[in-house]
Amino acid sequence: VCFLAQGVQGFPRPFLCPEGHSWAGGRMGKGKKKSSSSSSSSSDSEQAAAPKAEESRGEAARSSGAGEREAARPSGGEGRRDDGGRRGGGGGGRDRGGEGKNADAGGEDIESYKKRKIADLENLGRSGGVYIPPFKLARMQEEIEDKTSPEYQRQTWEALRKSINGLVNKVNVGNIKNIVEELFQENLVRGRGLFIRALIRAQMASPGFTHVFAALVAVINSKLPELGDLLIKRIILQFRRAYKRNDKIVTTAAIKFMAHLVNQKVCSELLALHVATLLLERVTDDSIEVCVAFMQEVGQALQELSSAGSQAIFERFRTILHEGEIDRRVQYVIEGLFEVRRKKFADHLMVLEELDLVDDEDQITHEVDLLDETIKGEETLNIFKAVPPEQYASDEAKWKLISNEILGIEQDDGSGSSSDDSDDEADEMADRRAQEKILDFTEQDLVNLRRSIYLVIMSSVHFEECVHKILKLNIAEGQEKEVCTMLIDCCAMEKMFNRFFALQAERLCRLNPMYQDSFTEAFSVQFNTVHRLETNKLRNIGKFFAHLLYTDAIPWTLLSQVRITEETTTSSSRIFIKVIFQELSEQWGIKKLVDRFKEDELQPYFTGLFPKDHPKNVRFAINYFTAIGLGVLTEELR
Repeated sequence: VCFLAQGVQGFPRPFLCPEGHSWAGGRMGKGKKKSSSSSSSSSDSEQAAAPKAEESRGEAARSSGAGEREAARPSGGEGRRDDGGRRGGGGGGRDRGGEGKNADAGGEDIESYKKRKIADLENLGRSGGVYIPPFKLARMQEEIEDKTSPEYQRQTWEALRKSINGLVNKVNVGNIKNIVEELFQENLVRGRGLFIRALIRAQMASPGFTHVFAALVAVINSKLPELGDLLIKRIILQFRRAYKRNDKIVTTAAIKFMAHLVNQKVCSELLALHVATLLLERVTDDSIEVCVAFMQEVGQALQELSSAGSQAIFERFRTILHEGEIDRRVQYVIEGLFEVRRKKFADHLMVLEELDLVDDEDQITHEVDLLDETIKGEETLNIFKAVPPEQYASDEAKWKLISNEILGIEQDDGSGSSSDDSDDEADEMADRRAQEKILDFTEQDLVNLRRSIYLVIMSSVHFEECVHKILKLNIAEGQEKEVCTMLIDCCAMEKMFNRFFALQAERLCRLNPMYQDSFTEAFSVQFNTVHRLETNKLRNIGKFFAHLLYTDAIPWTLLSQVRITEETTTSSSRIFIKVIFQELSEQWGIKKLVDRFKEDELQPYFTGLFPKDHPKNVRFAINYFTAIGLGVLTEELR
């Protein structure tokens, strides 16, 4: 009460309560008081009055009323003198206050006194005792010259605790890889107790994110297995306490964390079997519900890692269900578990694909006995403890090496190599990089080229302008087919056939023979995949190639790929050929078309159009051309 009264009133000077307790510089005594120099003559009498006050109070308890008044008079006078010193607005009260502060400081200067008081405040409570704003904390850290002193170690400990708590609390499926990298930059060896405590608290607060926390532990455990072992031990101890207290909420959260650690293979499946056996040993409604929730989470992993153990657990469930001694609601819960098993745990997967971050050969699995009495939670790791400066500097340097090795950061070897050698190595690296040929498997350059071609085509008013712009794109050799593909695609996307694209193709074929070969290859591709096209696109592409044929922009030899038989054609390909031949007939006339098909040098390329190998194929070709209105082309076949 005296301490609270002094703290509330905010007296920095020595304070004497009515009971005779004094407070000065953190030391509390009985009847001791420091006075000012101005009243030095009265200090001896007041100090001597304290024992008299004690005697008077002792006599007051034994004496009568008159003696009581006489004995109480010195104590009351002392109290009045003290009250006057405290409440007086004159110089006496201020003098005592000022000298009290000086006495408390003990000859220290202002800066050392401030640092000592802040350090005393920080020693109160686990969170530092008092909130210090970040800017003030940074300034205090800058003022500390010795980076290995206990004050600096405490400040770095608090910063480590806040950083670990923040990273653990914001981890999720999307950012877990980034969080792992940031965690490895913190000193997890020094703060392993803080990290495990933050994980357990976060999982208790958000059981729905248990699979994320387990994946985080799996990655950390693959590099620092001591942390995984400590986490398992603390979870087992937490499960034991909750199980003894019949705390269903904490028990459910603890076994869920265990289940996902088994799924991530951080913990052995033997622990899961032991937990399930323990929960089913004494059958109660709550134990059955908790065990069902546990088996839903870990069932798929148990079937994969220990099928015999999983089968035994489910047989025990079946026996309990058949005995019928449990509540009807719990029976439905067990039936729901069997339904989940029948669906092969489709809704409770062992590990999500996004959280499968560690290879099986890299993972370290811990085997911890559930009933092992020697398990220690090492709770002292959660508490700050200053270490000698040399050990602190050595530990920090070791962790930096470990962190850089885990993150793949190369260390400077510190060797005194000459600047000439480094320059030579840099030149060699530059030459090697210049000789290396970079292969772009992302095809980003190809996508950019297609975008440029499309913009040129769609922004041109006349086909000659478009051809001029395409030729100015400096298209590399072998990329002509991209121009052909883009022209065909643009033509196919139109609602009706637009001669604008066909005229561009014709001009390009006349200017560069490479485009003739590219359009010939494009015809083969389109004819083989014509069944994928809609009717409108099929018609536009057919008229596109018909234009190139009747303008002789591409050779007629490409028709050698067409064979008119019932087996080698589909309905789409027959429509495609019909569109081409009808367009040729409209543009040239039937007489010129017949003359072209009778040219001797082209006859080897038309054997597929007019087959003569079998009467069935002959009849099919005659009927096809007659149906599309071009029966005159089949006179020789007839």
